[in-house]
Order: sequence, then C-alpha cells, then structure tokens
Amino acid sequence: MVPRLLEQYRREIVPELMKKLGLKNAHAVPRLKKIVLNVGLGEGVQDKKLLEGVSREIAQITGQHPALTRSKKAIAGFKIRKGIPVGCRVTLRRAYMYEFLDRLINIAIPRIRDFRGLAPDSFDENGNYSFGITEQAIFPEIDMDKIAITHGMDITIVTDSGSRDASYELLSAFRMPFRKEQ
Repeated sequence: MVPRLLEQYRREIVPELMKKLGLKNAHAVPRLKKIVLNVGLGEGVQDKKLLEGVSREIAQITGQHPALTRSKKAIAGFKIRKGIPVGCRVTLRRAYMYEFLDRLINIAIPRIRDFRGLAPDSFDENGNYSFGITEQAIFPEIDMDKIAITHGMDITIVTDSGSRDASYELLSAFRMPFRKEQ
C-alpha cells in the first residue's frame, strides 16, 4: 500500500515543483531521502528505566525500534562515563518516512500549544531541515498516563535538493506549516 503523502508527491507535487523551479525532468525534482529523530536524555544516565521508557515511546511514534546512542567521551561534571547510553535515535526511510511526515504535519504539529509556525531559516547549506519539539505528548500514540518523563526531540528532514530554496519549496508543497516572515 502506497502512503498517502507519497501518492500526493507523485501526482501533484512533482508537476508543481517542475513549473516552480523551472525543471524539465521529473527526476531532477527534489525529494525526501530520510527523516532522523534524535532524543538526548541526560537524566537517562542515572536511571536506565527512563531510557527504556523513552525508547518505547519513540518506537510507538515511529513504528520502528530506536538505536541507543552512547557517550563518546567521559564528562565528569555531568557524571557521564565513556560508552554509556545517553539517548536514542531512529532513521526513517521510504514508506515509514512518508507515514511519519504525514502524521507530523497533519496531527502532531497542530497540537503544539501556542504554535506560530516553524522557522523557515532552519535549513542547512545542503537543504536539510532541522527543528526541535519540546514534548512528546503532541503525538496521539503516546499515552499521557504512562509518561515517566517529558522529553523533547530533534527532527531532521534530509532532502536531495542541494539548496535551501528548493528544499523550502518541497516542504511547502507538503504543507509544512512555516512561519510567515515579515
């Protein structure tokens, strides 16, 4: 079964972007490569059950089991030793990526309190877009009664466009709620 957002990309967004960007070949239109979710949890160093709970929540949100991230070096001030788990991450590709982006844009982001739009200047020089979410409760998959700790996450949407403008047009075509610049 083809995800709804992928079908929309193929039917509507590709022809629209070809006109907007002045491209003659449909294969030159920018597309999504992957979406990476990262949760860093400093408190998880002290309590392993917190990290297990966060890992379970990320698996519920994405539909994919997260990989643990480990510290690269020891930091005595934060009571961190080299090699201990300090967070988790998930890389979504293909159908999982489009399903997650659909739920993020249409369900999760509108549930953010006092939301005024995502910053349109968070693109890097390669056209990848990164933003942070302050709490995981915006996702409907999360049961509020079972949350051990409120945590945020970083989300990076990786595209193959190579430029900020083309990536902005791609995500705008997906109806990403960017803040209007004044």
